[in-house]
Amino acid sequence: MTKPKHLDRMTELHVTSTLDGSSEPSLFCMGGEGKPLIVGLHPWSGDRFNQVDNLLPFAEKLGWSLLLPEFRGPNLRTNPRAAEACGSRLAKQDIIDAVDYVKANYPVDGGNIFIMGVSGGGHMALLMAGYAPTYWRAVASFVPLTSVETWYHEKKDNPVGGSYALDMEACCGGEPSPVTYDEYKYRSPLTYAAEIARSETSIWSGVYDPSIPCHHGWDIYEAVHKIDPKARVFLHMFDGGHEMPLDEAERWFLSRYRPAAGVSG
Repeated sequence: MTKPKHLDRMTELHVTSTLDGSSEPSLFCMGGEGKPLIVGLHPWSGDRFNQVDNLLPFAEKLGWSLLLPEFRGPNLRTNPRAAEACGSRLAKQDIIDAVDYVKANYPVDGGNIFIMGVSGGGHMALLMAGYAPTYWRAVASFVPLTSVETWYHEKKDNPVGGSYALDMEACCGGEPSPVTYDEYKYRSPLTYAAEIARSETSIWSGVYDPSIPCHHGWDIYEAVHKIDPKARVFLHMFDGGHEMPLDEAERWFLSRYRPAAGVSG
């Protein structure tokens, strides 16, 4: 792995899981005192180092703090803890535990916690919107998959993407079957449409995305709005591919930011 060029500006934290007592790593960079915290989620094949060079300049531009949790590592069959990754309860709680640790130990604005991710990180951002819908000031999910089983079948016989199907088997305990359906469902944002409807979430799906078809964004948007037509969950079908336009995240976060009393923007 190439060392991120901005890694020296981040501090490694080790936070004890409130579920299984394991010590889980995150990277953290303190921004302006009393300013918001951005939680950046690594993509499918990444780890906590993956988004340092992408998201640290983004956070520094805003003057906000940045937390990059590991949440049990990449969703890969090469990960010895693959079953604990990919949206497991342990992975989701690791993110909450890491944020709670930062809130308790650093002067961040606990009322303005933003979470974002691209691809597998966008998938995890939606899962976190469902896991703790009112914990986040706003959620930004870029090019997410929203049904793990659907994406499995889309990748299974694809000569380019077939390895992702093998990763899903490692995370979920095998290919989709009556034995594993619950695992595939548990790790899919579509399962939590009612909870996501209570969050402030913006989703971006690339019309020409070669990796995750844009219908995934539409599927979760439609499911949420069938439950609550007034849900503050938005979908943007953009003229692009598998990418994360950070200017869109900036606009979305700033539109939702509510400074604490006595704190200027």
